[in-house]
Amino acid sequence: MQARQQIADFVSALIWVYTLLIFAWIIVSLVLSLGVRVPYSRPVNAVLDFLRDVTEPFLRIFRRLGLQIGPLDLSPMVAILVLQIGGQLLVSLIAP
Repeated sequence: MQARQQIADFVSALIWVYTLLIFAWIIVSLVLSLGVRVPYSRPVNAVLDFLRDVTEPFLRIFRRLGLQIGPLDLSPMVAILVLQIGGQLLVSLIAP
């Protein structure tokens, strides 16, 4: 029984970390869209590439739904909601 709870805690933590990565990508893309130029730096580019590579496959699913209102893209908010709700359902199925 304890192993199931540990797995549920791990999945919950994984969902929380992925949600934070999506928030980080939202903030970075907002700053970059405002015209802020990041000086070329290998560590900074590595972090930006990592955020993009990790979050874009999941966000792309919701971008296909056409959730843009003018310049505002609502797909990351919908993706976070789906991730949180689906994640909580999955955690509750693992460890009721």
